[in-house]
Amino acid sequence: MNRRRPATPSVRVAVALGSNLGDRAAHLGWALAAIADLVTDLRCSPFEDTAPHDVPDVQPDYLNAVAIGRTTLAPRALLDALLRIEAARGRTRPGVRAARTLDLDLILYGSQVIDEPGMQVPHPRFRERDFVLGPLARLAPRWRDPVSGKTLAALRHSRRLPGRG
Repeated sequence: MNRRRPATPSVRVAVALGSNLGDRAAHLGWALAAIADLVTDLRCSPFEDTAPHDVPDVQPDYLNAVAIGRTTLAPRALLDALLRIEAARGRTRPGVRAARTLDLDLILYGSQVIDEPGMQVPHPRFRERDFVLGPLARLAPRWRDPVSGKTLAALRHSRRLPGRG
């Protein structure tokens, strides 16, 4: 009897990319090529310059983007692969929010909410980061934040209301 192994279902994922050391565009381009080995139907927002905020020292501007696609990897396996991509591009971790060659954050993993040591999905600060939420809402406006239940477009709109910064 020939039994076929069932195909692993793919899950929609969102990854934020950032760099503020060295050739920032080259770092992001290299990361996207590496992520394409893990994520199918990969689409990426335009790269945007972003001033650093909430950092411990003076740092150069960041170049940021958001990518979405589908993966069959489990959440931890995807996060571990993203961390390996960062390390391969020279990412070091001398301190919290230090300047970096490459930063890859797993923002969303389908509709899952994950809170484990070393992994929180949705990313706990993506709603406050316009350089993540804006491009993400443009790429996938109807995707729902599994915590708030709001679409990404609605979250972005609420960030742009007067007094909401």
